[in-house]
Amino acid sequence: MAKGSVNLYEAKTRLSELVDKASKGESTIIAKDGKPMARLVPLPRKKPQRKPGAGKGKVWIANDFDAPLPADVLAAFEGYEE
Repeated sequence: MAKGSVNLYEAKTRLSELVDKASKGESTIIAKDGKPMARLVPLPRKKPQRKPGAGKGKVWIANDFDAPLPADVLAAFEGYEE
């Protein structure tokens, strides 16, 4: 059997251990009569909840943020020289 795989009987007797390994990111293939039948895999990590306003006071935007760019900077962005 391939590394990371166990037979069904062994999986039944070691289920708690295999679940612990899955919770740490390891997957295990479970075989019956030497044939892979199932895979025990970790669940995807839950994304943390976003909190509105968490960045308040950490970002500053200049008053002229949306003012036209100087000609030389605009030219550089557009790929030609002034």
